[in-house]
Amino acid sequence: MATPAQQINEPTPRIRKASPRVPFFVPLFNPIARRLLRVGVPLGPNALLTVRGRTSGVDRTTPVAVVAIGGRRWLIGTFGDVNWVRNLRAAREATLTINRRPEPVQAVELSQQEASSFFKDVLTPYVSQLPLGRFLLGTLGAKELLTDPDAAAQHHPVFELHRRDYGVGSGTSTTT
Repeated sequence: MATPAQQINEPTPRIRKASPRVPFFVPLFNPIARRLLRVGVPLGPNALLTVRGRTSGVDRTTPVAVVAIGGRRWLIGTFGDVNWVRNLRAAREATLTINRRPEPVQAVELSQQEASSFFKDVLTPYVSQLPLGRFLLGTLGAKELLTDPDAAAQHHPVFELHRRDYGVGSGTSTTT
């Protein structure tokens, strides 16, 4: 039988799966991608996301991949709860810049159940059509989005983006 001191010093077992990790090349590539996207060089589904920092209030810009299907758009937190995800969750609005054209957007985070359905019903068929889709997700360490959508939904947040049109002179906004 273990003494109380031994019980306290034993590590607690980890039950839940660890959050996804950012591959080493992403922080190296992001500044290059940011510059290329800023001047309008097309990089596939990538765009610039500018969102107000949740604590600093300073606008932060990062390259993200936009999933656009059937007139709807989503952002996936491929690397989990990273800064842009936490900032977008807090701000609920951002600017998405594609081909040097900024567009104000409202972001609605999907529930875990909705995210799981999104991975199964929308993302998996979409990625399966792309020549290198599964390879790219594997390279980014995100195969789980396709192979285990229920588990992926626990630590890969998904935001649906809606265009924000600001009323002229009214100071109000509406979403479409």
